[in-house]
Amino acid sequence: MSAEPKPMAPAWTDADARGALRHLFDVAVASADPAVMLARHLPAKPAGRCIVVGAGKAAASMAQAVDIAWPDVELTGAVVVPYGYGLSAGRIAVREAAHPVPDPASEAAAREILDLVARLSPDDLVLVLISGGGSSVMALPAPGITLSDKQEVSRLLLASGLDIRTMNVVRRRMSAIKGGKLLAAAQPARVVTLAISDIPGDDVASIASGPSIPDSTADVDLGHVVALLGAQLPAAVTARLLAPAEARVTSADCDVRLIGTPAAALDAAAAAARCVGLHPVLLGDDLEGESHVLGAEMATLAQRGVVVPTVFLSGGETTVTLAGRACGRGGRNTEFALALACALDGDDGIWALAADTDGEDGASRAAGAMIGPDTIARAAAATLDARSYLAAHDSATLFDALGDLLLTGPTRTNVNDFRAVLVLPQEMQR
Repeated sequence: MSAEPKPMAPAWTDADARGALRHLFDVAVASADPAVMLARHLPAKPAGRCIVVGAGKAAASMAQAVDIAWPDVELTGAVVVPYGYGLSAGRIAVREAAHPVPDPASEAAAREILDLVARLSPDDLVLVLISGGGSSVMALPAPGITLSDKQEVSRLLLASGLDIRTMNVVRRRMSAIKGGKLLAAAQPARVVTLAISDIPGDDVASIASGPSIPDSTADVDLGHVVALLGAQLPAAVTARLLAPAEARVTSADCDVRLIGTPAAALDAAAAAARCVGLHPVLLGDDLEGESHVLGAEMATLAQRGVVVPTVFLSGGETTVTLAGRACGRGGRNTEFALALACALDGDDGIWALAADTDGEDGASRAAGAMIGPDTIARAAAATLDARSYLAAHDSATLFDALGDLLLTGPTRTNVNDFRAVLVLPQEMQR
């Protein structure tokens, strides 16, 4: 984590601005650290056993926090995380699988988790720990669908430009564990879900595609998805997406506790901004749309001018539609940052950071990127045409060449994207 910057001086350097932005990002990530805030959300200890299962980028750190908080409870279980996100969770096994496209380890982990929650009693407790990334690493195909089918659909969805809610409706429809099916398998034990939200609006059924949440979308018409993806869809998947709705999984006791959210992360960053003399403007935790479009729109907002040092904060999940074209290396945050830099075109007094709080922005191998007033000029000096890189969806390659990628490694939490645009009045620039 970056050192906390000192309160704002009369004039700021480029290093001051970049340091402040990194500090705000670190504060946002720290606000969703399971080691800090999970224990206070735990339910009453069970009379019987406690089975801990889960999936997602924060699942191992959440499991570790449970193991530490309950040394006197009979614990067992397993959670699954993307490769590279594992850590020791004491009595709870940690498995690793592929993200964002599932692999055989994803299927094996899902089967293991279903087996762990079978044959329990009403005195037992199942703790389900979910966070973003869980849909891929815990993937059990529904009857009639193969893992290969799920892999192909995952690739199609990632390039489709569909919003995350629609993607997760499709994932639930193709799954034998998501959409409340894990909840049903654990009956009659008590099930409590602890979730770190990476979903705009905190729709808990969309976090890791809701394995322990009754599916309210079981009868949603997915004809538009079939029409969009067309003949590329495997035939078995097309048939399942167009089939009549199955009976919904229901439960009289669906106990879900949000322990980290995008809104809380933005609030923490806003408080930190005030401490260093910045005026925070919260634009919302649920901004969506094409990354390059939002970048251009954010430039227009920043260029309206400010009379006090201001930072515009936002979250949510944008999209990058590839439309079958060849593309370079990047993610939705590096693409947003490059689009913003191109639209600003060297405007003085504006810096920005855009990054995924899990530490991994698409195919960028980074959390995201930073820009400053000199980004486009430095690219030109290195004979790099920023707009060509943007058009080729190759934003991370450009930022890598400039040394402006934000490299954090896995943060083991995930409250979605974090964007901060810092605007200084002219008299405070140097």
